[in-house]
Amino acid sequence: MTDTAGSEDAIVIERSFDAPVDLVWKMWTDPAHFKAWYGPDGATIQVAKMDVRVGGTRLVCMEMQLPSGPMQMCFVGEYREVVEYQRLVYTESVSDERGNVLSPAAMGMPEGHPAITEVRVELADLDGRTTMVMTHSGVPSNSPGAAGWTMAFDKLARRLDAQDLAP
Repeated sequence: MTDTAGSEDAIVIERSFDAPVDLVWKMWTDPAHFKAWYGPDGATIQVAKMDVRVGGTRLVCMEMQLPSGPMQMCFVGEYREVVEYQRLVYTESVSDERGNVLSPAAMGMPEGHPAITEVRVELADLDGRTTMVMTHSGVPSNSPGAAGWTMAFDKLARRLDAQDLAP
């Protein structure tokens, strides 16, 4: 496992999983599997709608319990590139639960946070194992989003290691 910080305006994380590339791909593209690992510790994914094809849309909503009460965050986007078992690229914008784009400031994000970011997932097969490089452009490498991605990938690794594959 390697976590690598990228430029100041991108989170770049590289991880290796002891699982075949087709299974890691399924974890990213099957809504039931995605809901099981995505998000930081303590988050539950209430909605995961994915039309995984170029031009297809996605909507993901997560809920987290904070000391001040529950907080919901939703993200909407469009798939820009889909190369099965190799590369997945999609946009991401903060939205409401219906997929209407909201301003980042409305969700308490810092001034200057872009309205649209891009997530790029690159997978490579290494003798039955999978190397993954995830780049989230437009999000600072030192942001809370970086910690959230790291926690999510830790959950993904545990799920793959345990062969806990029931959606």
